[in-house]
Amino acid sequence: MKIMEIEGGRDLSGTIRISGAKNATVALIPAAILTDEEATICNIPEITDTEALCDILKALKVDVKRASESIVINPKNMVNTEIEEKFSKKLRASYYFMGALLGKYKKAEMYFPGGCSIGARPIDLHLKGFEALGAKVTCAENNKYIVEAEELKGANIYLDIASVGATINIMLAAVRAKGKTVIDNAAKEPEIVNVATFLNNMGAKITGAGTSTIKIQGVDHLGKCFHEVIPDRIEAGTYIIIGALCGTPLKVDNIIPEHVDALLSKLEEAGVDLEIGTDYVLVQKQDKYKATSIKTAVYPGFATDLQQPFTVLQTQMTGKSKTTETIWENRFMHIPYLKELGANIEIKNQTATIIGPTKLKGCEVVATDLRAGAAMVAAALTAEGKTTITNVEHILRGYESIVEKLTSVGAKIKIKEV
Repeated sequence: MKIMEIEGGRDLSGTIRISGAKNATVALIPAAILTDEEATICNIPEITDTEALCDILKALKVDVKRASESIVINPKNMVNTEIEEKFSKKLRASYYFMGALLGKYKKAEMYFPGGCSIGARPIDLHLKGFEALGAKVTCAENNKYIVEAEELKGANIYLDIASVGATINIMLAAVRAKGKTVIDNAAKEPEIVNVATFLNNMGAKITGAGTSTIKIQGVDHLGKCFHEVIPDRIEAGTYIIIGALCGTPLKVDNIIPEHVDALLSKLEEAGVDLEIGTDYVLVQKQDKYKATSIKTAVYPGFATDLQQPFTVLQTQMTGKSKTTETIWENRFMHIPYLKELGANIEIKNQTATIIGPTKLKGCEVVATDLRAGAAMVAAALTAEGKTTITNVEHILRGYESIVEKLTSVGAKIKIKEV
């Protein structure tokens, strides 16, 4: 097991460069098998989720070549075989292979995906979309899914919830279906636009990505392409929040500021000193912040993935702040550990009330999931003394070189094997 030790209370100054987006990368890698030739993807983050997806590619006999921040995927000798549970359980995004395999081979076999335990995470919308395209879904014992079709035909699909995963998965299946598919109430996240651009670079015909209606005209062939992953807006938001806590100042570079508009708006409301450039944000901590409340929402609203780190900043605001979580029912699992660090927080239903400011003092805490882990890092950097974080494997799933990046700006942080 790995633990992370952080000596808090240090000022952070310098530049942190943001990596490629985890939530785009985990869809782009499975999408690459749809090509009949070769796909090169650059700005790939070195995170454990990337490694887990490459393991699945290798199990499918796909040729994978890794270089610095890039990956070349050639499915010429690919074999469509069952994706074993030991692979699928490593991450939620393994389910994108379901849509990609169905699109290319008209059949996919895999076990229910894993990932963070932040609430009920069914894949019903994905499966309903596949069925609308003409597939038959069978759930065998031990949560094994078999999805197959003699032929996939375009359809009009309405999503009950604007789900990112379902939007992308249906898109992957539909690009090689016969005829036209229309996805209504589609999710609008930037990662969806990035995936659609990748598929279009291969020769797909997708319009409307980034809006609530996506149209896909099926094609018979997808060819060679080169593609770049967008910067990670959640990583960017996490470090911007850390800058508001510890920056003197901290520059967060290689970002698309409009992707974190909702966060920046709330930070300005709280009184955070921000300089927003074309591809960076410079953030300087202040002695006093105004209590500010947030409510998570689908993009372009306040991202649920930034809710947990933001609650750390709320502990340093003067007065009563509220955080209401509308996406996942178990996204307050970091709160008990913030309270152990000294925060004054009460939870009722899906709303946390935070009274601040409070001094945080280092202790042992747990990264219960990926973004809760990011919150623990932010809290530990702020707290007096040493904080030890366990279950850091969650953090390493989504933050490339987090120790190196924070150390480079003055943090005292290390990972140890125990």
